[in-house]
Amino acid sequence: MSANAKSVGSVIRANPRGWLIVLFIFCALSLVFSARMTLSVIMPTWEEELGWARTFLSSGGSIVLVFMTLVSPLAGNLLDKVGPRPVVAGALLCVGASLAATSVMTAQWQFIALFCIIGGLGYGALAAPQASATVAQIFDEHRGLATGIATSGASGGLLIILPLLAVLIGWIGWRASFAGFGFLIMAMAPVAWFLITPASRTENAAAGGNATPLAARLRLITRNSTFWLLLVGFMICGFTTTGVIEVHLIPYAISCGFPRFESATALGVLSAFNMGGMILAGYLADKVNRPLLLGLIYFFRALTFFILMNITGNPELLFLFAILFGIFDYSTMPVLASIVGTHIGVGVMGLTLGLLFAAHSAGAAAGAFMGGYFFDAFASYEWVWIVSIALAMTAAVVTWLIRETRDSEKAGTPVAA
Repeated sequence: MSANAKSVGSVIRANPRGWLIVLFIFCALSLVFSARMTLSVIMPTWEEELGWARTFLSSGGSIVLVFMTLVSPLAGNLLDKVGPRPVVAGALLCVGASLAATSVMTAQWQFIALFCIIGGLGYGALAAPQASATVAQIFDEHRGLATGIATSGASGGLLIILPLLAVLIGWIGWRASFAGFGFLIMAMAPVAWFLITPASRTENAAAGGNATPLAARLRLITRNSTFWLLLVGFMICGFTTTGVIEVHLIPYAISCGFPRFESATALGVLSAFNMGGMILAGYLADKVNRPLLLGLIYFFRALTFFILMNITGNPELLFLFAILFGIFDYSTMPVLASIVGTHIGVGVMGLTLGLLFAAHSAGAAAGAFMGGYFFDAFASYEWVWIVSIALAMTAAVVTWLIRETRDSEKAGTPVAA
């Protein structure tokens, strides 16, 4: 047996249940993020079958993100106090019920209530920040790598699930597809409840967040300058990823002349490279200057939009964009989580990441709305991509203002900036 194989084996044996939870979180995020992305796949069908304008449907995506913004800090605080089990299981039930109920909708108010509000509650309770906080609570060592693997499920499953969903919609219709997908996600909830036990949490995680009152923890977090720099960059991140790409890439590609399956496949390819980018970023977060790394991710993401603006009639450029953007998409998450762990504290990681994700969702809501607004107004997404370039460059500069330190890697309580 090689030395590398022995090393991997020893890492797994050191925390076998922890790595099993990492695998489960990977699968859960694959399903939940694919569920959230169904709007981009089904949007042209709903426009044609139900007669709903793209501005309305895009606004629905914004409503989802608003509810995610509201729920994320609450879910993060609950995760810090009682552990991730009720948060993860409840989110899976909520997301699954949302899709199953959406399968029978006939009116616009039902779309808002079932898909947007109920779904938004579930998506806000189980997103990359909550997954990162869950992993941070069960790992003291190899936290960056474990976080990168677990959160890569947010993109890895999309390579199979989204193209399959596009095929299923054409084969059995969108209603049956949504119902089956919803019941599958709900079936994951009891697995989460029995797998993620209170005993899984490390001593630092179990002790760090419970004793300090919420108001005191909020003061300690918001007095930390690193928090505000991360918040600005991550809000912009939401605009340039979840807002304009997750919601509008497939409709944009279709408007450029690409078939729906090819457009969905491009998003799946993006997600596959996204997975690799997250794992690589998680590995690098344990090794290199993290603010520099995070800023570079934002910077190179900005450059990929120049490719996106020129994909019309050129499938090679569409898939080149998918590959490059995929590498620099969710790779921010393990780096961000690692910085939070050292600069702010593991014991308040759920609350801190929840607040940061709220900002991310606010930026995403703005991006989702702007994409639909500009398309309806000008029949073009060009200005959306130009604004995205400028904002991503700004995020890079802001992030590079953070000073690197690893002194509080295992901190259970917040540290002052």
